[in-house]
Amino acid sequence: MKFSAPTGFWRFWTFAMAAFCLVLTVTACNPQGYKTQAARVPQMVDSILSDPKSFNYALINEDPNVAGLMYVGLVTENALTDKLEPELAEKWELSPDKKKVTFTLREGLKWSDGAPLTADDVVFTFRDIFLNPKVPTDIQDVLRIGKERQLPTVRKIDDRRVEFTTPEPFAPFLRVTGGLGILPKHILAETIAKTGRDGNPLFLSTWGTDTDPKKIVTNGQYTIDQYVATQRIIFKRNPYYWRKDAQGNQQPYIERIVWSVVENQNTELLQFRSGGLDISEPIRAEDYPILKKEEKRGSFTAYIGGTRPITTFMAFNLNQGRRNGRPVVDPVKSKWFNNPKFRQAIAYGIDRERMNTNIYRGLGVLINSQILETSPYYLKPEEGLKSYNFDQTKSKQLLKEAGFKLNSRGQLTDAEGNAVRFTLITNAGNTVREAMVAQIKQDLSQLGIQVDINPINFGVLIDKLDNTQDWEAYLLAMGGSKEPNSGANVWLPDSRSHSFNQSASPGKPPLEGRVVADWEAEIGRLYIEGARELDEAKRKQIYGQIQKISQEYLPWIPLVNARVMAVVRNSIEGVQYPESGGALWNLHELRVED
Repeated sequence: MKFSAPTGFWRFWTFAMAAFCLVLTVTACNPQGYKTQAARVPQMVDSILSDPKSFNYALINEDPNVAGLMYVGLVTENALTDKLEPELAEKWELSPDKKKVTFTLREGLKWSDGAPLTADDVVFTFRDIFLNPKVPTDIQDVLRIGKERQLPTVRKIDDRRVEFTTPEPFAPFLRVTGGLGILPKHILAETIAKTGRDGNPLFLSTWGTDTDPKKIVTNGQYTIDQYVATQRIIFKRNPYYWRKDAQGNQQPYIERIVWSVVENQNTELLQFRSGGLDISEPIRAEDYPILKKEEKRGSFTAYIGGTRPITTFMAFNLNQGRRNGRPVVDPVKSKWFNNPKFRQAIAYGIDRERMNTNIYRGLGVLINSQILETSPYYLKPEEGLKSYNFDQTKSKQLLKEAGFKLNSRGQLTDAEGNAVRFTLITNAGNTVREAMVAQIKQDLSQLGIQVDINPINFGVLIDKLDNTQDWEAYLLAMGGSKEPNSGANVWLPDSRSHSFNQSASPGKPPLEGRVVADWEAEIGRLYIEGARELDEAKRKQIYGQIQKISQEYLPWIPLVNARVMAVVRNSIEGVQYPESGGALWNLHELRVED
């Protein structure tokens, strides 16, 4: 599960458009500007709201990211059917005891530099990178199994066959393991074997964004051809990607993909409407009606599906630890944040219906769980899941029970007379989230709470969550899947993305006095139990209990999700928009009409 930051009008005033083009480069205004002086090739121009943090697949912890175009795994998921299909592996077999999976690779697989891709690469990727305790990757957290948190083992049978063994049956193993990208041993083995001055493997500083992109070897549909910070990323087709169509033609058909770095969703909309982008996904609910009306004139199609496969939420920093003798969170505020009644009062105090009406134009969905509604393990409110519908009378009652009261100036104060005030951060440029935090500030002011909102760069925000823990409250979205164990790296107390009460990251100064609450530990225990249970009915009960605990103690305060929406130029042929969203899920089949 990764933090989500959305990717990327024909404006009415010629002056506005001219001013816009003066601010941006000519190529940002005209997609043809990305073409080289050589022969034109089929290309598609997309957008991203911020620069990538890394080109190293194992160390990436945000979405969208470059890895989706560059790396593929042993299996893939069909977005229309939700079924697993072969990717690098042409087939797989599960042992009778459900503890072994054997993958057979396709014949003739190659890396983007032409080197053969074999079972050695698969074993290296898992044994030396994903399962290596010296490599701080979130991937490791979703592969840990059972109460002992053991990791699977992997061995080579021959050049085309690899066997994975788990210490006990692990229900999500095939879907989780098979979808992880495979990395090149012949390029990266040395970076694992050698260490830097800090004692860490050189791999941790390999393939940063300062790397010459042409030196990065991939096995997916594309490689990076060019990266210009704050401007664009250009991908070119990998000539050795394994897919070919029925006539033997190399796929994907689109030769080049350009990601334009557009740090504001309003600018992103402007670029699409003016013809500067070929696709914009996801689009905001407020933009959908406008774009839908312009489909014919603009020669594009607006798509809408179900609820986005993310959870948009607000969270408080529950970390009670100290670093270098100093508390991570102001002890006064930490006492508030760690009081469940305070968090419940906040949840009741936010008018999510108004948020949906005003910000999502009624196209949003109020959410009550960290598990997606499309998952078979989702617990509905009518099945016992607690929901926090707007009710500030309940908020005031809960705050009173927790020892808070209003002073003569209408400020909410705690039992010691401290005025309740905290800073709420989100990622700058995402106008929907900026509007959400602005409404939260307004809603909570009615309770006498002062919220200081602070939109910041997405990369800086993630660094605060992952490394410094220097934050009080944040609003973000976390991507997910129908398999709940994809969120194990968030909900297990010692996992690397357990941001609401983060443990010390490897290589960072230690935390003293960090406290894991009983409910927090119980959620972690149930995640382990849910992954090892093979009976689907029992799994549903386990994940139902997780959701009940989460909604009672609210480490996340679920808010509103948009529906999946996208706009794509009609020149992009072959789009099959699924209910779960993702206009480019079948990218290898898409063509650009000249």
